[in-house]
Amino acid sequence: MNDQSSLWRPSQADIDSSAMTAFAREASRIAGRELADYDALHDWSIEDREAFWSLVWDFCGVVGKRGERTLVNGDRMPGARFFPDASLNFAENLLAMSGSGDAIVFRGEDKVARRVSWDELRGLVSKLQQWLRDQGVKPGDRVAAMMPNMPETIAAMLAVSSLGAIWSSCSPDFGPQGVLDRFGQIEPVVFIASDGYWYAGKRIDVAGKVAEVLEKLPTVKKALVVDYLGDAERVAQDIPRAEALEAAIAPYRARELAFERLPFEHPLYILFSSGTTGVPKCIVHSAGGTLIQHLKEHRLHAGIREGDRFFYFTTCGWMMWNWLVTGLASGATLLLYDGSPFHPNGNVIFDFARDEKMTYFGTSAKYIDAVRKVGLRPIETHDLSPVRLISSTGSPLAPECFRFVYEGIKADVHLASISGGTDIVSCFVLGVPTRPVHIGEIQGAGLGMAVDVWDEEGRPLPSGKGELVCTRAFPAMPIGFWNDPDGAKYRSAYFDRFDNVWCHGDFAEWTEHGGMIIHGRSDATLNPGGVRIGTAEIYNQVEQLPEILESICIGQDWDGDTRVILFVRLAEGVSLDAELEKRIRTKIRTGASPRHVPARIVAVDDIPRTKSGKITELAVRDIVHGRQVKNKEALANPEALDLYADLPELRH
Repeated sequence: MNDQSSLWRPSQADIDSSAMTAFAREASRIAGRELADYDALHDWSIEDREAFWSLVWDFCGVVGKRGERTLVNGDRMPGARFFPDASLNFAENLLAMSGSGDAIVFRGEDKVARRVSWDELRGLVSKLQQWLRDQGVKPGDRVAAMMPNMPETIAAMLAVSSLGAIWSSCSPDFGPQGVLDRFGQIEPVVFIASDGYWYAGKRIDVAGKVAEVLEKLPTVKKALVVDYLGDAERVAQDIPRAEALEAAIAPYRARELAFERLPFEHPLYILFSSGTTGVPKCIVHSAGGTLIQHLKEHRLHAGIREGDRFFYFTTCGWMMWNWLVTGLASGATLLLYDGSPFHPNGNVIFDFARDEKMTYFGTSAKYIDAVRKVGLRPIETHDLSPVRLISSTGSPLAPECFRFVYEGIKADVHLASISGGTDIVSCFVLGVPTRPVHIGEIQGAGLGMAVDVWDEEGRPLPSGKGELVCTRAFPAMPIGFWNDPDGAKYRSAYFDRFDNVWCHGDFAEWTEHGGMIIHGRSDATLNPGGVRIGTAEIYNQVEQLPEILESICIGQDWDGDTRVILFVRLAEGVSLDAELEKRIRTKIRTGASPRHVPARIVAVDDIPRTKSGKITELAVRDIVHGRQVKNKEALANPEALDLYADLPELRH
């Protein structure tokens, strides 16, 4: 097999000492045969899901009562039930540690720096738990938070889940309607917000937004205002039903935590789809499914262990926040950063990594590309020797960004591109610590995940591009959607395309190494002349050019067919002249294919993106075709859409 694209290979010592190898030994004993490599282990994890998930429970030390049965109705999607006799509490599993060591280290740009020990975290959770109980919060109640990525957010989530209530969060940069589009559907009884936040060095006050949101959430009995800017008491005084967190918990003393153990599938989180094509879907995730899936991914695939320093650049409106927080269950210290990753300069995250001896560096593909484009080379300026793994998600990581990680950030590191989503609050495909890393490829399917690529007729594609599917049930499937009593919306979202098979909506292909390439969302797939093209295939070529900061492409209905339109955001001082257009077309033609070459190339000043940083091809496509974008509140920069309306370049 051609291995020239290998960028990194684990040493034999790394393989031998990995949790994945230790798990494989136990699995081999249970299977009664040697599961000698990852493919064999993965096959077994699909063939015998009862044995596999039972071993994950035991190997990862899930706290709770497992019960006798592991899986019932396992041939149905939806309908399968994992650990139907189990009882556990999510927060209890995340708060198994104690002591004076760091549980959380927080940086709010260059304005706030704090450390929270395990004992301090437990104490804060205890006080919040008592306060919530005194407000009458009970299992199944919803608590909504519009919060920065700060320690109080994690403590509040743990207190809520300790009682069996349901947590839902968004970031404070959402507009009032965006907040209400989400939380208005789930009728929370408690609302938690900060007094503001810092971004790019600017103080952002949200008092007016909090008041407006609360006015339209009549089910909220009480609101807590968390101090970040130093104004919590003032803000709380001006808003009915609100009080400052410090004042609210002052009457309570930290005491032994009480954890409500509930069924495995008891709801834990409500997450929301991006909402750019309508009101966001309210996706309900279970405590047990979320916990066991995250433990599997953290311990086995990411190699996270007690004492690790675990970082993911995320907000509380992105599922990666939920994924990060579960790192506490492995005894890892969470490194939280809130604000702009380029303030006061582009080194701020790398400074944080160096100073806190970060071991797991998680971020978005767009961040890595931005670091590359501005010419930073942390490999020359920062001691990142403790970093074992760099992880990327949010959008496909381009091949040149794979190379940049090894040439510009750290030469000896496990680079894990991962992909899954809000829909499963976890991953379908991700890093495999016992396998090499190849340029442009996600290393493999997650254990227990029957991932495949199918053509439009539902036939497996060993090679070539098709729909990413999962053919067997797994614990992190949603319980369902909120306010969807007969499950019709849930089934329509994932199971209408192929009966009894999860169709994720990604356009993907297997590689010769057993890895996967994601070519973008299948609903944004281009179809000129009937040939399906993934948008990421074009971005991977265009964004190698130094003149192009980023790009977005859509299919425009034209003359009874579809033509490819490419929008480019140019570097400062660059103009889109005939010479640059020619270079762009040549790059796409030679790097991808003649069919990928756009019919029109248009320069734009900005590209619309969601709050979690994902570019929004569907919203741009709607604007170009004169259709209304239903939920601009879901966008971080909705004003950018105006740049795409009624463009003269697209009239001929």
